[in-house]
Amino acid sequence: MTSSTATPYGTLPPASPVATRKPVSLPRLNEMRERGEKITMLTAYDATFAAVADAAGVDCILVGDSLGMVCQGLTSTVGVSLETMRYHTESVVRGIQRVQGTAWIIGDLPFGTYQESREQALRSANVLMQAGAHMVKLEGGGWTTETVRFLVERGIPVCAHLGLTPQTVHALGGYRVQGRGDSADKLRQEALALQDAGASMLVLEMVPAALSAELTLALPRCHTIGIGAGHGTAGQVLVMHDMLGVNLGKNPKFVRNFMTGQNSVLEAMLAYVRAVKDGSFPDNALHAW
Repeated sequence: MTSSTATPYGTLPPASPVATRKPVSLPRLNEMRERGEKITMLTAYDATFAAVADAAGVDCILVGDSLGMVCQGLTSTVGVSLETMRYHTESVVRGIQRVQGTAWIIGDLPFGTYQESREQALRSANVLMQAGAHMVKLEGGGWTTETVRFLVERGIPVCAHLGLTPQTVHALGGYRVQGRGDSADKLRQEALALQDAGASMLVLEMVPAALSAELTLALPRCHTIGIGAGHGTAGQVLVMHDMLGVNLGKNPKFVRNFMTGQNSVLEAMLAYVRAVKDGSFPDNALHAW
């Protein structure tokens, strides 16, 4: 009788080659930044897609609250619960572990789980860290600075998020570019404060390319990850469903469909990693403001 390691409902892909892909960590991300290598990030919400992203060489996997829109069919991220984020984080972590993967895993703190107090933020972050996340992400500047400091001082790595912050999209007046005109100075101040508070990464969403490039130079200890923020950031992130061309609506300007011309999801993710690493994505003329 021939034995098989295949599972009844599909087999996860192999891990990234050990010789070329050591486990991603904060020191490794720092090394990439120092040598000018772009950091790649994609969202994933389940075991299989997380394993495929890891096999493609994606450096960081964001278990984003964008799952509320692409998985749950919500109209915004506001309705996502901490329990839902815990469930999906655990699923992603299991996928990475099953293939002996090496990606850095970031869990989104959903709306309403860190705004009340620093202590509430710590309790919420503990849930995602215990689920297997290596880092948590929260949105906004200003008042969040002390929350970031509080978490970092207690050993929790933090990724911040400025520009278009989807959890507060109604307060921003809709999905629109942030950091233009007079608001640029505020964004600069918030970014510097978040770095000083200990944030190791900073997502810049729909921020003018020139401002994002300027901030990247001003934040040597906080790696900027752009989404609709031009090619001058330290790295890039896209929602997986967007870059595979399988979303429920019109793709934003900053998205490129990497499935075009590819035969599989793995090939599309490999193409994304290559394009970010070689600087061909994003193209400021097409994907930025």
